[in-house]
Amino acid sequence: MTAGDLGADTPPKPGDVKKLRREVFERELERVQLELVKLQDWIKARELKVVVIFEGRDAAGKGGTIKRIVEPLNPRICRVVALGTPTERERTQWYFQRYVPHLPAAGEMALFDRSWYNRAGVEHVMGFCTEDEYRDFLHSVPEFERMLIRSGTILIKYWFSVSDDEQERRFQARLTDRVKRWKLSPMDLESRTRWFDYAKAKDVMFHYTDTVESPWWVVDADDKRRARLNCISHLLTMIPYEEIEPPKLKLPRRQAADPGYARPPIASMRWVPPVY
Repeated sequence: MTAGDLGADTPPKPGDVKKLRREVFERELERVQLELVKLQDWIKARELKVVVIFEGRDAAGKGGTIKRIVEPLNPRICRVVALGTPTERERTQWYFQRYVPHLPAAGEMALFDRSWYNRAGVEHVMGFCTEDEYRDFLHSVPEFERMLIRSGTILIKYWFSVSDDEQERRFQARLTDRVKRWKLSPMDLESRTRWFDYAKAKDVMFHYTDTVESPWWVVDADDKRRARLNCISHLLTMIPYEEIEPPKLKLPRRQAADPGYARPPIASMRWVPPVY
């Protein structure tokens, strides 16, 4: 895949496709989430190390997809990594150093909600790094990822592609919905004024980092429901797994009542008021 194949984040569409119906989405989501549980069991049993990177335009639906992936999984096995602004100390470190502690150990899967690719996107476009730092990153990251892969890490990278019209619609919805307002950061607002700067930065990033060993997989994210199902379905194909029959469990008999124990009075406890 080359930079020119991707254009300005407007994925090709075969006609006017209707959005996926909720009942279809929920039925299919239940099915793929069950498969995610089987994959989780396989990762733990085979002591695999899995890293999944989610990048893309603001409001492209990365967070919603991650939420549906982790929903049925054990948080001790599947972790979400969403780092904030680097500290002053972190800014003086080797660039990849702040990400390394969050890489998975054997039997774990780490989902990066944005990742080291911040340097190729927001840091470059907004001028938070120097041109030399940017260029060094583009040449260093393929080797960094090869090192991870050689060490036994399974690395999967997703780019969520959303059209400018759909992103505009989602931004407008966030402006009016108090529950979603927190998703609209000052950086998101600034990104609107630099739409094509981000498009060019993404194309350059793909040119350098869409490698044979670690390719980018592009998710058409204009329909959130389809994007979530397509991404999860694809993730399930990236790691060959088999169902591991869980051990049969039997609830032990509850301990017999202790005649010498008396519960404290109910009125002595602070109860949550029954508002509902």
